Amino acid sequence: MARLHAHRKGKSGSTRPFLKANPEWVGMEKAEIEATILRLHQEGLSAAMIGVRLRDAYGVPSVRLATGRSVLEILRSKGAKFALPQDLASLIKRAGSLQSHLKGHGKDLSNKRGLQLIESKIRRLSRYYKDRGVLPSDWDYSLKLAELQVK
Repeated sequence: MARLHAHRKGKSGSTRPFLKANPEWVGMEKAEIEATILRLHQEGLSAAMIGVRLRDAYGVPSVRLATGRSVLEILRSKGAKFALPQDLASLIKRAGSLQSHLKGHGKDLSNKRGLQLIESKIRRLSRYYKDRGVLPSDWDYSLKLAELQVK
């Protein structure tokens, strides 16, 4: 697959081993994993960071194999609300931090270009979520929204 903003093809990264069932060496039960996910979310971790923490610190290679549901599905079933999808929120956070960097370093052209690329990704992703009904049709990306997301 080609890179999005570069003229090269790129290489694929590492892949997880194909597993159909939860390995027997996983030390946590389903209820323990769900309680840990909820506790880590209350500490302020994102769903991706919760998965990484479960993998690295608790030895759970795949939450889906262990519980039958993803981290986001577990959080939503426990009543967690998300204003924006996680991938869009992280892109907006990156754009906001780049905006604040460019306020002090106006001639940093490589980061200006990087900001343009990030904002184009945000617009494409928001169009995708609007088409699927995840975001309201009148939602629009703005610099003020990015600054609010960084805080």
